[in-house]
Amino acid sequence: VQLQASGGGLVQAGGSLRLSCAASGSTFDSYAMAWFRQAPGKERDAVAAISRNAGNTYYADSVKGRFTISRDSAKNTVYLQMNSLKPEDTAVYYCAADYVRVTWAVVTGAKEYDYWGQGTLVTVSS
Repeated sequence: VQLQASGGGLVQAGGSLRLSCAASGSTFDSYAMAWFRQAPGKERDAVAAISRNAGNTYYADSVKGRFTISRDSAKNTVYLQMNSLKPEDTAVYYCAADYVRVTWAVVTGAKEYDYWGQGTLVTVSS
């Protein structure tokens, strides 16, 4: 599967952005999906993840209540709605896909993901 992320940009603190990740080349519904982020000098960490059937989600504590992950099977796209952005949210955001057999599994480990998008930069100014 190929992943194309978009939607990053520069936003003031308190603002919102919506990231999109379009998947192609394989059956989108066969993959658990996630968004990771990596700030300079830091590790790539999971921000949010969603199961194949969209019934289960995961959020990092730092983004709970502010970010929402969703997926649209008709458009083969996963989204990350980011509200109340903070300067510490500044990072390159990556979408990832993991082929899983069960529809309800949420995958949060970066090493478990086989497919990655190219990354989109989110900069939040104070």
